[in-house]
Amino acid sequence: MRKDMKIILSPHLVSYAVLFFFCLLSLQLQAGPKGAPKAPIVFEDPQVESDYLELAEELRCLVCQNQNLIDSNAELADDLRREVAKMLKQGKNKEQVTDFMVERYGDFVLYNPPVKPQTWLLWGGPFLLMFWGLFAMLKKIKAGKTESNGDSLELSEQEKEKLQAILKNK
Repeated sequence: MRKDMKIILSPHLVSYAVLFFFCLLSLQLQAGPKGAPKAPIVFEDPQVESDYLELAEELRCLVCQNQNLIDSNAELADDLRREVAKMLKQGKNKEQVTDFMVERYGDFVLYNPPVKPQTWLLWGGPFLLMFWGLFAMLKKIKAGKTESNGDSLELSEQEKEKLQAILKNK
């Protein structure tokens, strides 16, 4: 850079740079983990650990809704994992833990809810939507065929006269 060149900073540019710096600083402060890290869940019995892992894969995170308890990082999922581990360590079996979770949170907590009158729409809804879509598509196709069959590709006498008049004028 040459010695005779001066850098001119406008007051607006400086204020925007300071504002940008403080925005980045506040984002950096919020980016870290919230609270102290929680201790890992440790099992003494391998069978209890196996049951825990199976249940954590079968139960849905109520916050994420599309992840099981193992995959979710939500605080509620962490609480549910700890609750499942606590119940299993107390000697409850998988069915008792599942029944407790269903009683507390409903069938939605299960990835594969049972087929019963309350869940018929859940199980049948995708098929109903698929059949409704196929029906609407077939109806649209059929309407398009009848519409195209009704239209004549031949010109009427009046249209032929108009066409001849346009061609003569050119």
